[in-house]
Amino acid sequence: MSMDTTPPRLQPMDLAGIDDLLTEDEKAVRSSVRQLCVEHVDPYVADWFERGQVDDIRGLIKQFGSLGLLGMHLEGYGCAGMSATEYGIACLELEASDSGIRSMVSVQGSLAMFAIWKFGSEEQKNEWLPAMASGEAIGCFGLTEPDAGSDPANMRTRARRDGSDWVLDGRKMWITNGTIADVAVVWAQTEDGIRGFVIPTATSGFSAPEIHHKQSLRASVTSELVMDSVRLPDSAMLPEVRGLRGPLSCLNEARYGIVWGALGAARSSLEASLDYAGTRIAFDKPISAFQLTQAKLVDMNLEYTKGLLLALHLGRRKDAGALRPEQVSLGKLNNVREALDICRTARTILGANGISLEYPVIRHMSNLESVLTYEGTVEMHTLIVGQAMTGHSAFR
Repeated sequence: MSMDTTPPRLQPMDLAGIDDLLTEDEKAVRSSVRQLCVEHVDPYVADWFERGQVDDIRGLIKQFGSLGLLGMHLEGYGCAGMSATEYGIACLELEASDSGIRSMVSVQGSLAMFAIWKFGSEEQKNEWLPAMASGEAIGCFGLTEPDAGSDPANMRTRARRDGSDWVLDGRKMWITNGTIADVAVVWAQTEDGIRGFVIPTATSGFSAPEIHHKQSLRASVTSELVMDSVRLPDSAMLPEVRGLRGPLSCLNEARYGIVWGALGAARSSLEASLDYAGTRIAFDKPISAFQLTQAKLVDMNLEYTKGLLLALHLGRRKDAGALRPEQVSLGKLNNVREALDICRTARTILGANGISLEYPVIRHMSNLESVLTYEGTVEMHTLIVGQAMTGHSAFR
């Protein structure tokens, strides 16, 4: 015989009760990152986006470091050693403030730091990882080139031997953190295949001009990397990997963060539209009382909820060591696409106000246009999932 119990009251932004699936530690991470963003990001980010410049960006990155967010899912060398799910939750909260803010944290931890942590020598790890974990040193990751985005095997950046040294020549494009970075992890063709190199950005011949005139990810530094006869010692090469497996495994780490992060932009836009619909009066009642507006809100919440369940499932698999790259592609493909659709629908609820930076929606929508493309385009992830389903490669 069962006793009748009163179910908990429904929360409009958690209709499925997903909070019940989170541990207390995971909730604590969420609370800490949310509070940091409320204090240090949210009051300023619309202005940063409008000006295309983040004030005191080094100070902000140190704030992230002080909370343990930089390389938080890595073990040792000053890193926090948190779970993959906790890292994902942090990405969601960061991107609820702005995709550019989440991107700078992801590039630092999941690309630059992960590459050194996974494939670097002990000397490289000890030199760079503690300083990067604290935010004292900023890293960037150079893979994409002007003519080699989805096909990195055809990169033109070259590294050649000159005595005991390496000499690098080439260009990388669309590099987050590049202009402010202290160290760059750069991938180049060699006679022995693709290799990674750890380049202090003060090295002669290295430059990182900032890319301007962006209309997306404006609260983020995006750069070109230029290597003009950059001379490096042999110890600058990442010793533990050769070929595309190196950079692609780093990209998989970053893509995992995007699976969660895109939902932050979606949640912020959904919250904004729900609040707006409850206060905007038309025909003597709030527009949230109209059927068509409710249909939009329900559809948005439904897709957000499904995306969050998918992200949480993938996080649990990653923590269990069972997550495959194809599953990350599935998550990135779905969650970014649905998040962008949520932002576009939220914009319609806000009407003309939807294009104003007084509200976060147009900023999130614009940012997600970049997130849709980077770390693998829709086309690439579709073909990855298609190959997993059919066993046939359709890339060529």
